[in-house]
Amino acid sequence: VSATKWLTEIELTRFDAFDQYWVPRGWDALAPIKTQSRIDTPGAFTDIPLGPAVIGGVAWAQTRGIERVEVRVDDGPWRTASLADVPTDTTWRQWSVPWDVTPGRHSLQCRATDGTGFTQPEERSRPKPNGASGWHTVVVNGRAA
Repeated sequence: VSATKWLTEIELTRFDAFDQYWVPRGWDALAPIKTQSRIDTPGAFTDIPLGPAVIGGVAWAQTRGIERVEVRVDDGPWRTASLADVPTDTTWRQWSVPWDVTPGRHSLQCRATDGTGFTQPEERSRPKPNGASGWHTVVVNGRAA
């Protein structure tokens, strides 16, 4: 058998008595899931036909749930997105908002608010040590079909 694996050592411990693989490398031990949202459609740097379109994506905040997602175009006012039903607070929540595409380059941004009332911050942070943050931004082009 060419793919045989052998268990050579096993150690039983408690979570609070052991640092997992990533902790000594500078990551947080508890690895919190931050309130996040992203734009899945339209895709970044795509050409979109002028007229009616839909901006859509997902948001998540495990154990807290998503209460609201807002979207804005070209730094305009925030618009509240429609949210899909979800079975639990640990489920990613799909969202969508209609948009009338006009000619030119457009910046789309989204932010989510979780069940505790916390809104995803604008400030971007790197994933290390405890997860990325910041509003997701997508740039698209409105063009005649």
